[in-house]
Amino acid sequence: MKYIWHVSRVLLGLVFIFSGFVKGIDPLGSAYKFTDYFQAWGMDSFVGMSLPMGILLSVTEFVIGIALVTNVFSILFGWLSLAFMSFFTVITLVVAFNNPVTDCGCFGDALKLTNWQTFYKNIFLLALAIVIVVYRKKYGPQYVSLISAVMSGATVFVFAYLIDYSYKHLPIIDFRPYKIGVNIPEGMLMPAGAAKDEYANVFVYENLKSGKQIEFTEKNYPWQDTLNWKFVSMDTELISKGYEQPIHNFTIETQDGEDIKDFFLYDDTYTFVFVSTDLDEADWSSEERVKLLSEYAEGHGIHFIGLTAATLDQANEVAEEKELPFEFFNTDEITLKTMIRSNPGLILLKKGTIMDKWHFNDIPTVDEFERQLAYFKLLGVE
Repeated sequence: MKYIWHVSRVLLGLVFIFSGFVKGIDPLGSAYKFTDYFQAWGMDSFVGMSLPMGILLSVTEFVIGIALVTNVFSILFGWLSLAFMSFFTVITLVVAFNNPVTDCGCFGDALKLTNWQTFYKNIFLLALAIVIVVYRKKYGPQYVSLISAVMSGATVFVFAYLIDYSYKHLPIIDFRPYKIGVNIPEGMLMPAGAAKDEYANVFVYENLKSGKQIEFTEKNYPWQDTLNWKFVSMDTELISKGYEQPIHNFTIETQDGEDIKDFFLYDDTYTFVFVSTDLDEADWSSEERVKLLSEYAEGHGIHFIGLTAATLDQANEVAEEKELPFEFFNTDEITLKTMIRSNPGLILLKKGTIMDKWHFNDIPTVDEFERQLAYFKLLGVE
C-alpha cells in the first residue's frame, strides 16, 4: 500500500503541475476561458475577474503539484488536493450535462478534452486524492526536508516569473495552431480520407388519435401513414464529430464582406499583420514603432495590414486619429485571440507562413527588423 500511496502522490502531483504550468504560461488564454464560462452562465459581472482568477487557478494547481511531488507538507496539500478535486469534479459534472463550452480548458491549449472526458479524468484524480488523504499519517513524512522545501519554493518562484513574462510578452511555449513556423493555408487543408461530421435527421410526428408527439429516425418515420400521423417538425443532430482542421475560421474581410485572405497568404513578399481584437482596449505604447515599421514596409514593397474584430468604421476612425498608414480588415474575434495573445500584436507572414510574432512590448524597430531580414536571408528565406 505504501507503493500505491507514493504512486498516487506523484501521479496526482504531476497532473497538477502540468495543468498549472500550461495555464500559467498562457495567462490571457486562461482569462479567455474564464470569460467563456462567465458569459455562458450569465455572470457577466465577473468577467473583469477572469485574468486574476486564471492566474490564481494556475498558481494553486502548480503549488499543490510541487508539494505533492516533493512530499513537502504532504498532509496539508493532500487535503487541499482532495478539496480541489471534490469541487471541480462536481463542477465538471454540471458542465458535462449542460455543455456551456465545448472544451473545459483544464489543460489550456496543450491538451483538448471534451466535458465528459474531463469529468472521467477528475473521477480518477479524485480517487488518487482520497488515497493520499486516507493513508497520509501512515506513509507521510514525519518532518519537512529543508532542501525539498527550498527547492519547492524556488520552483514556484521561477513559475511566477514565467507567468509574468508570458503576460508581458508572449507565451514561452505556443500550443495554438498559429504558432511561429506554421503555414496557414496548410493548416486549413482537410487531409485525404479524414472523417467528416455525421448528422442524423430526427422527425417529430403527432399521432392523430392520441395527440402524442413521437420522435422518429429516417429509417422508420411514418411519412406515408397520413391517416394516423401528422408531421410536426424535423431537427438535424450531430451524431459523430469528424476531423476539424487546426485552422478553420480564418478570413480577411473587406467592408463589403469580401474575403481577400488569399491575396496575402499566397503572395511572395512579406506581410505585416497588425492584430487588435478590441481597439478600445488596445495598448498604444508601441504606436510610434508601428508607424515607422508600416512606413518602412510601404517603401520596401512589404504589405502592412490591420486585422480587428471591431467594425471597420470604428477601425477607420482609430486609424485616422492615430494617423496609422495602413488599412484595417475584419477577422473573427476568437481567431484573433488565438493568433496572438496581445492587444495589439504584430505578426510577420511570408507565403502564408508565420515567420515571427511580437507582443506590443516587443515590436521591433526598423533597424531590428532589418537585422532579422538579414538573418532570414542567411537561412535562405527570401
